[in-house]
Amino acid sequence: MSNYHIKHLEEYFQVYRKSVQNPEAFWEEVAEEHFFWRKRWDRVLEWDFTKPEIKWFEGAQLNITENCIDRHLRSRGNKTAILFEPNDPGEAAEHITYRQLHERVSKFANVLKEKGIKKGDRVIIYLPMIPELAISVLACARIGAIHSVVFAGFSSTALATRINDCGAKMVITSDGSYRGNKTIDLKGIVDEALKQCPHVETVLVAKRTKEKISMKNGRDHWLQPLLDKAYADCVAEIMEAEDPLFILYTSGSTGRPKGMMHTTAGYMVYTAYTFKNVFQYREDDVYWCTADIGWITGHSYIVYGPLANGATTVMFEGAPSYPDFGRFWEIVQKHKINQFYTAPTAIRALAKESLDFVTKYDLSSLKVLGTVGEPINEEAWHWYNDHVGDKKCPIVDTWWQTETGGILISPIPYSTPTKPTYATLPVPGVQPALMDENGKEIKGNQADGRLCIKFPWPSIARTIWGDHQRYKDTYFSAFEGMYFTGDGALRDEVGYYRITGRVDDVIIVSGHNLGTAPIEDAINEHPAVAESAIVGFPHDVKGNALYGYVILKETGESRDRDNLKKEINQMITEHIGPIAKLDKIQFVPGLPKTRSGKIMRRILRKIASKDTSNLGDTSTLLNPEVVEQIMKESL
Repeated sequence: MSNYHIKHLEEYFQVYRKSVQNPEAFWEEVAEEHFFWRKRWDRVLEWDFTKPEIKWFEGAQLNITENCIDRHLRSRGNKTAILFEPNDPGEAAEHITYRQLHERVSKFANVLKEKGIKKGDRVIIYLPMIPELAISVLACARIGAIHSVVFAGFSSTALATRINDCGAKMVITSDGSYRGNKTIDLKGIVDEALKQCPHVETVLVAKRTKEKISMKNGRDHWLQPLLDKAYADCVAEIMEAEDPLFILYTSGSTGRPKGMMHTTAGYMVYTAYTFKNVFQYREDDVYWCTADIGWITGHSYIVYGPLANGATTVMFEGAPSYPDFGRFWEIVQKHKINQFYTAPTAIRALAKESLDFVTKYDLSSLKVLGTVGEPINEEAWHWYNDHVGDKKCPIVDTWWQTETGGILISPIPYSTPTKPTYATLPVPGVQPALMDENGKEIKGNQADGRLCIKFPWPSIARTIWGDHQRYKDTYFSAFEGMYFTGDGALRDEVGYYRITGRVDDVIIVSGHNLGTAPIEDAINEHPAVAESAIVGFPHDVKGNALYGYVILKETGESRDRDNLKKEINQMITEHIGPIAKLDKIQFVPGLPKTRSGKIMRRILRKIASKDTSNLGDTSTLLNPEVVEQIMKESL
């Protein structure tokens, strides 16, 4: 029996049991059978969560790009590796075969070397979702440089912070980017950032928008002429298993961003294994994850996981609403997409629009639907299931984090029976635990607590770049000998997990612990409500009371607002109980969100508590202007 491709529930339980009884033997078998190694490992795993130190496949040597590209050339050389779908539907899609990808990555890697980049150097990549983004990531990995992709919607301040934190010598960017009908001046943002970054020696600029930009002599170079001159083959640098592959910054709930550092071998093995199983990928499938490579989802499930499996992976430059709200489904029909992976935020936004945008397209090629980034609420789950999947496609509600590198809890399609709002069961090799406030593990089902992981999995981040103490304090100090996810979860009567939100989103009202996610789910069931966010604010009697920010579907909703508030509280009472009723409800035009779709509750908490003196840097938000509007109308 192969552990590598799980096909039914009984097999899942068999494989899972094996994976937790002897994790080393389990991952060794996966690693041995499915990858190309330059040298075998000396030992599979060495770990100590108290330090914390984790090493997988120590002593092994490899290059991840040989596993993602070279080894496919003989059997899949002419297969499309990356299918690029541009922002403008009038522009032709681009099919890059494995053979072409090999040549383009090699040339790019040679350009990096020619510009003085060597193994261990950090390279910041600030590019839109164009092929050069995936190619530059792989080119860095080819020569052992450590890539750090910064989402190309971040401000110059956020970009400068990240460049300086990792000490990058080079920035790769483009003249600009397209987003719907907007053109964004990326090079201008880089120029602004670099005023604060003395270590950057070289900027490589890809041409995308052909806008006029300024180029600094000696520092800035157009990419294409360098690629044209570069040699089309580049010997892959031999890497140690634990050599750093990339740094990816995740914003801390407080303070400066955390540079999560992922290493080579374990990350490769785990992302490839989870991609194959969670999406049930088959040889001729066309797989599409709508995320940006600027996030961990894009690293693991647009680039590395799919390519390590020889898959065809789609890169989409545009927005789900451009030129209209049918764009996703038009692409699904056009490329006959088989697996589709997106965020609940996108699903809710599309569900607000007319169903005609969905029904006019043929979505019959779809086999698996996925969600990522936050727990999906029941209403959105049913809309996705009914209208996109036609009740035939299992929905994999995947739970994981930048820190985890890969999916940790998720249904396996056609194996795990799904349940709306539940991420269901751990992936093989993952050992979750629910902990109470006193640090004791809560055994048995029908439990509710803080979600920890007891045992390392191969793609766990190894440290925070330049600050191991912070890594230890953040993830390993709350519960001894465990990785603490920062999330609360409940386990139902069959052992399925449901993520109830960040533990800092658990509000204690009159001694009751109330997770915000179930309350928001209840509110979002109201036919007039599009989305909501709940925060706590200080209350003389209860300690904390609940403040609800609610977006209505119809902005000009003419119904009696007071009645609407009563109805919302009635729904909460029905779903959760009167203890969870909101003391204050503010109707808002939008919610402050990060560019990955996370609601910035920290800002909402400050507004609810009337403490708006220091809201921090709001420039990196997707919609900074909404903060002003909410403050103006706050209760």
